[in-house]
Amino acid sequence: MMHTPSLHWVRLALALSVGAAISLGVTRFAYGLLLPAMRDDLGWTYTLAGGMNTANAVGYLIGALLTPRLLRLVGPSVLLWSGALLAALFMGLSGFFTDADVLLVQRLLAGVASAVVFVAGGLLAARLGARAPEQAGLLLGLYYGGTGLGIALSALLVPWVLELAHTQLHGWRFAWWALAGVCITGTLLLRWPARVMAQWELPAPTTIQERVSFSWKPFGFALSGYGMFGVGYIGYMTFVVALLRNQGASPTAVMVFYALLGLAVMASSRIWAGLLDRHRGGGAMALLNALLGVAIVLPALTQNFGLLLLSGVLFGGVFLSIVASTTALVRHNLPQSAWAQGISAFTIVFAAGQIVGPTMVGWIADGAGGLERGLLVSALALWLGSALAWRQKPLTA
Repeated sequence: MMHTPSLHWVRLALALSVGAAISLGVTRFAYGLLLPAMRDDLGWTYTLAGGMNTANAVGYLIGALLTPRLLRLVGPSVLLWSGALLAALFMGLSGFFTDADVLLVQRLLAGVASAVVFVAGGLLAARLGARAPEQAGLLLGLYYGGTGLGIALSALLVPWVLELAHTQLHGWRFAWWALAGVCITGTLLLRWPARVMAQWELPAPTTIQERVSFSWKPFGFALSGYGMFGVGYIGYMTFVVALLRNQGASPTAVMVFYALLGLAVMASSRIWAGLLDRHRGGGAMALLNALLGVAIVLPALTQNFGLLLLSGVLFGGVFLSIVASTTALVRHNLPQSAWAQGISAFTIVFAAGQIVGPTMVGWIADGAGGLERGLLVSALALWLGSALAWRQKPLTA
């Protein structure tokens, strides 16, 4: 297997990336495109609108806590495609209700499913990187960069569907159903990598060192920095479309902004692969958190559309590589037997941060400072995360 042409590994990573597209690109981030239409139609405050993504993040946390046990029971391959199918179901159900409480439950359940998909796919991507160590950074980046595919598809699909359905009662419902169709299609595509990688046997632990479990304390600074990333980035993805619309951007301008953001996510795997391969401590996360803070603060400081596009491209080119940096950190510092626990631990703190972020920004936005002040607070959270991650040292020489 180790002599298989490298193109095979790239194809598997690209197929796996559909899981990231479903779990984050569609299930999590497409809501930002729907938020203005739903808020106007249903009379929501920004706090309630942000609460929808907070509910999604609570579900994500629950999923992250459940996934280690589920991995032991059924393995990552089964979790990958079954979680994607559940995500499609919960996305579709969101189009049948207008009651806020019911929609909160739907967003929570979609969050559970998306965490299962994302952690399972991340573990499979790490195993893929172990089989091709010279390409590990690229393969991890390709997997996480799949989120950009989901964002780009959502950017093209949701505004188009909203425009077609604008005369219908609660026309945003049709966008939820269209997104569910995207998830179902992606689930079918995931069956191939899941089937191939289910046949791989893991090496049996042969030494005491290889039997070690993940311990949170040695990764404390990286985990803290990643938690602040969760707090900071999600406010941008929840509210940036609403901010653009408030500033007078046309639907076409919003579509271009969001599509470019998604394309930048897809390109990020090539940009940062070397950085992920080189840094065995928290240096990569620290640098990327700092850059992401710059991307997020720009819309709080200017309404110049060129600079707003720069913000979106910089954000897209950085934020999923921060997620990839945690998997690289686990892979560099732990034996393969502890990878699932490590990836799950980082996913848990990521989810906890995301619970705080949307409601915090929405609450600030309902005050005198508006969305601009909320994004400024998000940027400060990211810069704090950068300082914490910088202090994370490698565990191994």
